Amino acid sequence: MLESQREAVPRNDGGELDTTLAFLSFARSCVLKKATGLSEEQLRRRLVVSDTTLLGLVQHLTDAERFWFGYTFAGDQRYADLDFSMVVEPDRSPDQILDGYRAAIADSDAHILAAAGPDVRTAQPVGDSPRTLRWVLAHMTGETVRHAGHADILRELIDGATGR
Repeated sequence: MLESQREAVPRNDGGELDTTLAFLSFARSCVLKKATGLSEEQLRRRLVVSDTTLLGLVQHLTDAERFWFGYTFAGDQRYADLDFSMVVEPDRSPDQILDGYRAAIADSDAHILAAAGPDVRTAQPVGDSPRTLRWVLAHMTGETVRHAGHADILRELIDGATGR
């Protein structure tokens, strides 16, 4: 099958934060692209044994953005107890979920860009000690890319659209 959603990977190479944020942004964009142009039924469609849906993946990644950049890095207590659920309640619309993800991304990027650099330590410990912004960026890039892959498969099963 021909790829119908292909876009080039970032070519940013202007420094550690520039390159890292470009690849995280690319992964986030890939997740959002997989949810574009689908009906609510398609976004909520369960195609695997788990409760994973495209909309559920976006909800989960919204919580991850808020937890890792908002709570862990910046110390915002509002995000200390998120549940990371992939089960979307029926009263939450796709627009609410997608807009929430976009807002969480904007907040995360604001925290990243306000930091003095990748060596800045998290406000909250990870395990037994604080980590660097560098570590949080690597962790969230891995998490987002992993779920972008899940979204690729779900989207292909829904309507045949492929590509990163």
